[in-house]
Order: sequence, then C-alpha cells, then structure tokens
Amino acid sequence: MKSNKEMKLDIISAARKAVEQLIKVAKEDIIKPDPEDDISADRLKNAAATKKLAIFDAFEILSRIELEKEALDLAESNNKVDTKQGFAERRSR
Repeated sequence: MKSNKEMKLDIISAARKAVEQLIKVAKEDIIKPDPEDDISADRLKNAAATKKLAIFDAFEILSRIELEKEALDLAESNNKVDTKQGFAERRSR
C-alpha cells in the first residue's frame, strides 16, 4: 500500500497531466479556417467561455500543486530531528 506522500505525488503528477490537457483546449482555434462553416454568435460565446474556464482551471490547479509541493517539502524537512538537543529544547520552538 502506498504512503500518503506517494499518493500525493501521484495526484500531483495527474494534476500536471490535467493542466497539459487544459492547455491544449485553450490553444485550439475558436474559428476554424473552413469558410463554409457558419458559426453563430452563441457558439462563439460558448467556445470563448470554455477556453476561459480551461485557462482559469489550469491556473487554479497549478496553484494547488505548488501549495501541496511546499507542504510536502515542509513536512519532510520537519521530520528530521536534531538529536543534539534535548526534548524540551526541540519543543520550545
């Protein structure tokens, strides 16, 4: 069974892949080069809203990835105990 840290790292990896997919959605053309394709204003509005949502979701996911990475790094650095100090000295911080 995986540890919490390993599962969090897996989630972070999956989140990065999700961001890459959202970037692909954001890069797609709204208006295709086909001159026969009559695009209604409603479809254009929906496509633009979809792109906006993809971009904001990608930024939100990236922010959360950074927070989780920092928390993992902090937890890892706090787990190292300085054995040169006594219990009371370590706890006084």
